[in-house]
Amino acid sequence: MAIKIRYSDSELEEFRGIINEKLSLARRDFNIMMKQVMNADGNGIDDTSPTYKTLEEGSASQTKEDLVQMANRQQKFIQGLEAALVRIENKTYGTDRVTGELIPKERLRAVPHATLSVASKNAMKK
Repeated sequence: MAIKIRYSDSELEEFRGIINEKLSLARRDFNIMMKQVMNADGNGIDDTSPTYKTLEEGSASQTKEDLVQMANRQQKFIQGLEAALVRIENKTYGTDRVTGELIPKERLRAVPHATLSVASKNAMKK
């Protein structure tokens, strides 16, 4: 039996569907976070009210910083998913970038932007 070196076109289409679904949700979440960071939905007086609530301002500032960090992680996730779509187009999707072997389908379904198998990822940590 020949060793499989890449996923079939139908398997790649299955992964494309998974990735597009995750990408849609990730973009939606990113846009929500950015609106909150930029206070785009606010008609309040937060920016113009007297500054007598120092603790609340500190908390709001921390919340905004947390949102920015989450948005940055989300943006990195989106970029990873978009790169996975490019690999699907190139028919290189699902190949471990260290060993050249196929990444198990179960891993790709859970982490569709993965470029390493679990074994390769663990080996790199050591």
